[in-house]
Amino acid sequence: QVQLVESGGGLVQAGDSLRLSCIASGSSLMKLVMGWCRQIPGKERECVASASRSGGNTKYKDSVTGRFAISRDNAKNTVYLQMNKVKPEDTAVYYCAASNNLIATIDVLQYHTWGQGTQVTVSS
Repeated sequence: QVQLVESGGGLVQAGDSLRLSCIASGSSLMKLVMGWCRQIPGKERECVASASRSGGNTKYKDSVTGRFAISRDNAKNTVYLQMNKVKPEDTAVYYCAASNNLIATIDVLQYHTWGQGTQVTVSS
């Protein structure tokens, strides 16, 4: 069973950049599709980025396309989310998640394992 731990969250200003990291333990990430999802209090969790097993294919929610980039280093069992030109509406708890899906997906229901989350707050 893989365990996921996120880091890198914090308080930033609109327009800044931030990189989140997710380190896995207990199992290799190589056979898992990985995603980054977020949740605002009172709202449903949504996935904003996903990477295929090799990282060669990615998928993004429209609202972050062109600003966020997901990448993975399977040798380090680590997944990243580079967040550029952040906006106040990006404020949320960000979760790293793993899926047995065959392709990259931003369908939150496809993810079965979650990290504890890291808070990202963007001030205007």
